[in-house]
Amino acid sequence: MSVKRIVANVKTTNLNLAKIFYQDILGLEQLMDQGWMCTYGNTQKMNVQLSFFTQGGSGTDVPELSIEVDDVDDTLRKMEEGGFPIMYGPVNETWGVRRFYVKDPFGKLINILAHR
Repeated sequence: MSVKRIVANVKTTNLNLAKIFYQDILGLEQLMDQGWMCTYGNTQKMNVQLSFFTQGGSGTDVPELSIEVDDVDDTLRKMEEGGFPIMYGPVNETWGVRRFYVKDPFGKLINILAHR
């Protein structure tokens, strides 16, 4: 037996907010739309990781998702333009990542990062 996929499921009453945050800003593709649920992702092979925290690093709260991007500062600009609250950073952490925390439209704390 091997794990083929891990999917994060987020309850919402407004699917359009997911489109704005995860498709329009972060650039994920809409993979499925059933009317009552939408799935965003991409078709490239991704590594599966589950991380367990006692704290979020640098004394921060533990984020609910971590999303690695190719350009943290461009993503930060788009999040700010979209009116999404930045909760931490941007900062260059001692363990080799540049990151910031943002609240997604569903109140989830999201860690946006890139390895330096």
